[in-house]
Amino acid sequence: MNFRPQAFSFLPPVIKNLLIINGLAFFAAIIFGRMGMNLLGIFGLYIPQSEFFQPYQLVTHLFFHDISNFGHILGNMFALWMFGTPLENLWGSRKFFTYYFITGLGAALIHLGVNMFEYFSFINSFNISGIESYALSGQRLLWTPTVGASGAVFGLLLGYGMTYPNQKIYLYFLMPIRAKYFVAFYGLFELFNGFTNSASNIAHFAHIGGMLFGIMLIKYWKGRQRHF
Repeated sequence: MNFRPQAFSFLPPVIKNLLIINGLAFFAAIIFGRMGMNLLGIFGLYIPQSEFFQPYQLVTHLFFHDISNFGHILGNMFALWMFGTPLENLWGSRKFFTYYFITGLGAALIHLGVNMFEYFSFINSFNISGIESYALSGQRLLWTPTVGASGAVFGLLLGYGMTYPNQKIYLYFLMPIRAKYFVAFYGLFELFNGFTNSASNIAHFAHIGGMLFGIMLIKYWKGRQRHF
């Protein structure tokens, strides 16, 4: 990408600290896991109906990633740096952190809402002939934690697309595509997968939630600017 705003920092402070915290959390989860302590089970996000749910998980799950899949954290951290750096340079660190936190929290709330709807739908439609499927689905919803910064990262992707709509992004480092089209494509792709692939271990609606809260926050900020 070809951006170089004034006072450009290759690694601004919030981005740098987020990369460090996520990296430390990733390796801590590996180390403590070998000692018999499952940090993902403690800090990952569960639905409120789960016995493992704790309110602090709404925040802590953003800093932990699947330790069995290095690509999970690598992809998120690369996208955090790529899309977050120009936004933090433009907005400033405080505003950028506010945006990152709110989109991450919003993504978690949308994800919980969808999972709770799915959970209660299973309960209300329970019948004895489908008990095996019911048990597996219930266990997945109650006992599987959600981890990762993906919701906040999709918020950054949305913010980048709205702020630099005509900036070219090189898809797979080969094909140039304008940011506004890239964001629209990815949003529709996640929405499609959310409805057609709900059994996936990817939190598609968290990604959509991050983008929705990103739109609302940017629109709110623009509205406030017009009143001053």
